Amino acid sequence: MAHTKVILATKIEGLGCEADLVTVRAGYARNYLIPQGLAFEATQANKRFINMLKTKRAEREAAELANFKDVAAKIAGIKLELKLEAGEKGKVFGAITNQQIAEALAEKGVEIDRRTLELEKPLRKGGDYEIPAKLHPEVTAIVRVHVEVVGEAPADQAAEA
Repeated sequence: MAHTKVILATKIEGLGCEADLVTVRAGYARNYLIPQGLAFEATQANKRFINMLKTKRAEREAAELANFKDVAAKIAGIKLELKLEAGEKGKVFGAITNQQIAEALAEKGVEIDRRTLELEKPLRKGGDYEIPAKLHPEVTAIVRVHVEVVGEAPADQAAEA
């Protein structure tokens, strides 16, 4: 299969960022990347654009880092209150997952991807939890969650059963 080298003009997931020199299949470059303006052929003339693209990339990465630091600061000031339903004998129905935590954060005005939450396993018990959220390679926020179990049977009824 024929391959060719191209200079990326924009960030492409799974391929690279702007100003990266990457090797791709010739058809992908010829039929998609170059016509869409996502990449340039890696000729000597086009290599001059690399400095401009590197400057643009550095500005974008600095803006992303600043944005993630702001989000981490907002998360630090929030404590989520989530509820779990329990049956007559105190058996919990369901669990708190990273999707529910991300939705609760969104209700508080902080949008994050649920995959950034490093929840080892779903929360099935009441209590306080601190869940790390890896927002950026350099920024990790701690999400504080309080889980309350509702509908639990009183202790004296649970002992009789």
